[in-house]
Amino acid sequence: MSADAAALLELLAAGATTDEIAAAGADPHHRELALAVRRATDALVRREHELHALVETAQDLAALRDPAGVLDAIVRRARTLMATDVAYLTLFDAERGDTYMRATAGSVSAAFQAVRLDLGAGLGGLVAKTHTPYWTPDYAADDRFVHTSAIDSAVGDEGIVAICGTPLLLQGQFVGVLFASHRTPRPYSRDEVALLGSLAALAAVSIAQVEAHEETARALAELSRAHETVRRQSDGVRRAAAAHDTFAQVVLGGGGTDEIAAAVVDLLGGWAVLTDAAGTVTSAAGAPPPGHRPGERLTPRPGAAAADRLTRDGQRWVVAVAAGDEVLGHLVVGGNDELDLADTRTVERAAVVAALVLLGERRRQDEQQRRRTDLVTAIVAGRGGDDAVATAAREAGIDPRRPGCVLVVEDVPPDRRRSVLLSVGALVGADGVVGEHDGRIVALLSAQDASAAAADLARRLARVVPEPLTVGGAGPGREPAEAFAEAVRAVAALQALGRSGEGGSADDLGFAGLVVGSGPQVAPFVRSVLGPVLDYDEARGTELVTTLDAYFAAGSSPRHAAAALHVHPNTVTQRLDRVAAVLGPGWQQPDRALQVQLALHLRRLITSAP
Repeated sequence: MSADAAALLELLAAGATTDEIAAAGADPHHRELALAVRRATDALVRREHELHALVETAQDLAALRDPAGVLDAIVRRARTLMATDVAYLTLFDAERGDTYMRATAGSVSAAFQAVRLDLGAGLGGLVAKTHTPYWTPDYAADDRFVHTSAIDSAVGDEGIVAICGTPLLLQGQFVGVLFASHRTPRPYSRDEVALLGSLAALAAVSIAQVEAHEETARALAELSRAHETVRRQSDGVRRAAAAHDTFAQVVLGGGGTDEIAAAVVDLLGGWAVLTDAAGTVTSAAGAPPPGHRPGERLTPRPGAAAADRLTRDGQRWVVAVAAGDEVLGHLVVGGNDELDLADTRTVERAAVVAALVLLGERRRQDEQQRRRTDLVTAIVAGRGGDDAVATAAREAGIDPRRPGCVLVVEDVPPDRRRSVLLSVGALVGADGVVGEHDGRIVALLSAQDASAAAADLARRLARVVPEPLTVGGAGPGREPAEAFAEAVRAVAALQALGRSGEGGSADDLGFAGLVVGSGPQVAPFVRSVLGPVLDYDEARGTELVTTLDAYFAAGSSPRHAAAALHVHPNTVTQRLDRVAAVLGPGWQQPDRALQVQLALHLRRLITSAP
């Protein structure tokens, strides 16, 4: 072996660079052989490094499960392996038929990061269309590509000059394009293009693995949801059976709305309230609704009130308790954050059971009320002497021939009559009997003061019905038919006098009582109006009543009255002042003055009668 050859071998063994080998003073042929060996060795080392980097990349990608994380890792690896300024990846949009930027590394341009490439447009569009890698040392000057203003502007804004792009293919299906690019002109070797292609192949497999993992996760999630649905349905069937048994026991055991409300709370927890159609709470169980005071109405909003299905109303749920088109009341529940389908069906079933119970109670109430109405009609019609009627009346605590008082409620529309009848019956209670006669609600009481009884009933009734109702009274000591007629007239008189919603009898109506009353009421009326003046004249020997007669006869003129009485006008004025002191300062107001004049006129008739 020559000395030159030995020296070159020593340089190769020492890892000398190509520059060091080229500078050796050896035989040119031997030197070229040594350089070829050096380049081959460098290529093998570089390839080893690239393969090692690809293995690391595959390991990293295999550990990722987030699609966005996989794509970001791909472009970061591409930038590192290719030693480029910018690496980026576009994905295929099958719906629009183009590719869009999905991940970048090293990019600083927002316009570049948002660019879309039509198939065939630009370098990337050509790769996407042909599924073949392309590269260029100077994209702007390369006329092999279809240049568009949008793509060229984005590339220029990023400052990219050299570009290499390779397709992402998975089982022959195009997925996207992986790019490596530089901001200075440079060629790409076939080894670099192959390296980028290998990385693109790994990227396509990783994307497929992530998608498969996601699909598996979705399938498992759907299976879990299906299992949960079956579990909930099974639990719902179990709870529905428990609810059915509970409500059946309530009905078969003769339970009422109190037991239904308690059953709902036992099944669902929280609280439950049953109301009538007006919103008055009739039954409740569990802790009271927040902010609700005892005795206060619980009225749902209109939309919820009409619903025959459970409806959310703020922090509570409401369902109508209905029989056909008639709403009997509402079932209101709360204290639960949410109600599932089984819970919803339980509440709706409870509302149906409540409607059945209320209808049963209504039938019993209607039957009892029918008997009371028959009794009232018999007594008012004068059949109090019948043994059966007399027995029933005495059981109710009233005299069948002459009940203490007869009260009549003003005429009520048919759609409200039943509820008002029940309300009056509840208010009267054991103090009498309530029914209907001649289309009117009538109460026969053992009370002895018709005025007080009528006023009391009207006042209490106003608290439980939507609008106040007028109540007329008559008796005691009258024939029932006569007292009924007088009470009806009292209602009409109260309404005519602007006193609707009040209660009273003929004794409370002033001179209107003369018309309403069924007997001679003149003397009591005169006494009620002029009594203080008559007593004053009798006690002091004065002539105040005579002065009042003259005063009104003279057209309320003190001077003309003085002339008729043959006294000084000042005397008349002084007497009228005394009248004001006795009757009160308002005696000359139109209503009072009319009553005084009528009383004076009736007194003259009484005193002149034979």
